[in-house]
Amino acid sequence: MLQVSKNIAIPDNEIELHAIRAQGAGGQNVNKVSTAIHLRFDISASSLPDTCKEKLVQLKDRRISGDAVIIIKAQRYRSQEKNRDDALARLAELINSATVTQKKRTPTRPTRNSVKKRIEGKTQRGKLKALRSKFGESG
Repeated sequence: MLQVSKNIAIPDNEIELHAIRAQGAGGQNVNKVSTAIHLRFDISASSLPDTCKEKLVQLKDRRISGDAVIIIKAQRYRSQEKNRDDALARLAELINSATVTQKKRTPTRPTRNSVKKRIEGKTQRGKLKALRSKFGESG
């Protein structure tokens, strides 16, 4: 059972984990041992709440395929157990990111004093530039 948050938990039978050979450096260990983990999680067939499923499918994430399946490949570590934990943590993080609702922004107006300061700064800068011009020259 993967505990994503206080309200959301995913049963183990909904998560497919396969050990595969890792890529990259590692010597004989890479050639002999299947340490990388390939995780597959079908969003539509899961027991997640419907709102969470919709938000996950709408996410613009390359790990989510067109048929609503999350695919995570974990090969950061040299041991299979650490890569398994890493893949599950990344899945939980992805699901958490979809459940977080952003607070609606309330539009604000600048204060009267800040507007006054801005205008004063602009006029002061204009005067400075006017002083740069040659005497008697217009525009």
